[in-house]
Amino acid sequence: MDELRATEHPSDPVVQGSLRVSAELGTLTETWRKAPRQALARLHVLAAADAVDSAVLGRPRDHSLDDAPEPSDVAARLDVLSTLLTTPTKAPALVVAAVVHGELLTLRPFGWGDGLIARAAQRLTLIARGLDPKSLVAPEVGHLELSEEYAEALRSYASGTSEGVARWIGHCSDAVAAAARDSQAICEAFMRG
Repeated sequence: MDELRATEHPSDPVVQGSLRVSAELGTLTETWRKAPRQALARLHVLAAADAVDSAVLGRPRDHSLDDAPEPSDVAARLDVLSTLLTTPTKAPALVVAAVVHGELLTLRPFGWGDGLIARAAQRLTLIARGLDPKSLVAPEVGHLELSEEYAEALRSYASGTSEGVARWIGHCSDAVAAAARDSQAICEAFMRG
């Protein structure tokens, strides 16, 4: 969640990574639909270009992290996530987006920028699945507004229990709703001139 609280310095790697990801998000929609792992690699390149060695950009981590699955487990779960994203489903876009976000935060597949990538992947899922095709809603705004609940909801998701996953999906739904209200207020302000 620290990545959501970007520093005020524009050269901060998190700020620069966020700007690059945001600028290119729209161009990744088709890749996300067909080859999500390729899109994740691109997101990592964009997010971490100023923060990690170029040799590891876009590549899932090959080392262990505290409180994260081992690299071999990450690879297997990324395959499952990719299958979820490329297989037709009747699951609502909001639910799929929440699972994508939670899974990526839990896996921490790259070791740097994972939160930024997870939130971008959530947004890509909402765009690609037609819930927000124009990308007018920034769920990150809602997550920031609900930041006190974010970490606990994620821990609930990571527990793997049905209650924990439901809590995370509820949190993500609340965050998208809060972001939609914010977007609506901005649109209304533009219309008023």
